[in-house]
Amino acid sequence: MTSSPTTQAVDETRQQVVFRVRGLCKTYRMGEVDVHALRGVDLDLYAAEFLVILGASGSGKSTLLNILGGLDIPTSGTVQFRDHDLTVADDEALTHYRREHVGFVFQFYNLIPTLTALENVKMVADIARSPLDPSEALRLVGLYERRHHFPSQLSGGEQQRVAIARAIGKRPDVLLCDEPTGALDVKTGAVVLEAIARIHEQLGTLTAVITHNAAIAQMAHRVVHLSDGRISEIRTNTVRKNASELVW
Repeated sequence: MTSSPTTQAVDETRQQVVFRVRGLCKTYRMGEVDVHALRGVDLDLYAAEFLVILGASGSGKSTLLNILGGLDIPTSGTVQFRDHDLTVADDEALTHYRREHVGFVFQFYNLIPTLTALENVKMVADIARSPLDPSEALRLVGLYERRHHFPSQLSGGEQQRVAIARAIGKRPDVLLCDEPTGALDVKTGAVVLEAIARIHEQLGTLTAVITHNAAIAQMAHRVVHLSDGRISEIRTNTVRKNASELVW
């Protein structure tokens, strides 16, 4: 079968390396004990791909995501974002990197309770260089009609979707999601995953989701399995499922 021009363009985009991770190690000191969270991780992440990082609690998933997002620094190894070496960046450079390039979605929503959904999104958009319109960000996650509601007036799933809208308000190059459905039931989790997938498709944002839920991996272009701080397997999904098709 011959690929369409659009398909070819998307495939070519997904060959562009956004992150190049080599020999990544992270060790935490817990009293007199060294905890090895990451043990020599090598990984490339590509533009416009949907990546799922899968592993049990304590496998190193969150540590890897935090280093990619500039929230933590490794003990050794290198992380390159495009042509920038994040492992030698100072605090000011990492702050600029996070502000300009990365959107974060965490398990807990961290919305400001005294601000409406629209105001929570606008707060981030106001400091961005080329932001999305906050109303459009909420429309992308299906919450435009709820834009004037406060967090206490929204369900858990709706609050998480506001958090996603806030994360994309700066129009980030990278969207990093740490257990985004961890606090939600299956039905609500599927709605949140649909919102993340819609953003990925419409904005072309490199999206990395970390989870212990193997079902979510069926949505990904690639699945990275982490175990005891090491990559145990990387596989490519030849067929991807929509969030509404997942069962867990």
